[in-house]
Amino acid sequence: MTDREQYAMSLASRAQLCRFWSAHVDALERHLSANTWALMASTVLVIAYPIARIVIPAILHGIVPDVVRNVLNLI
Repeated sequence: MTDREQYAMSLASRAQLCRFWSAHVDALERHLSANTWALMASTVLVIAYPIARIVIPAILHGIVPDVVRNVLNLI
């Protein structure tokens, strides 16, 4: 047995680990206060807003001009 095989998880162990973490997350969610939920929601909004305002338009500006040029060349 190699060192790597010693620490490799079987499929049953992976499923058991998933169930274990899922149960922990469910228990955590049941015990969070409204203030904690509000803090998490505001954090998500603070992270998502710049992505929506900066990254998405930058991607669109990179894609749309090429598409427009290709359509105009077809005409």
